[in-house]
Amino acid sequence: MPKITYIEHSGKEHHIEMPVGFSIMEGAIKNSIPGIDADCGGSCACATCHVFVDEKFLSKIPKAQESEQDMIDFIQDADKSSRLSCQIMITNDLDGIIVRMPEKQS
Repeated sequence: MPKITYIEHSGKEHHIEMPVGFSIMEGAIKNSIPGIDADCGGSCACATCHVFVDEKFLSKIPKAQESEQDMIDFIQDADKSSRLSCQIMITNDLDGIIVRMPEKQS
């Protein structure tokens, strides 16, 4: 199973394994990782699962769709590595992915 590292804003790391086909957000929720609220349950209708994707993995995930980009545009501290974790599906190519959580979710 692919491994995912979640890094809280404080620097605390959480290492998990999740099966292919789940989202990065689902991995956080199923493993009680703080920092990803997922208020809309993964329907890309909020930005409370915002993460910063490690640069070496950005090219391995599909480009954000318009609906995701619209939500990211409302995030105050968004940058080029900002993504909604509900929209990143775990694949074998993402084994070892690192995501960092913002100080607070929008």
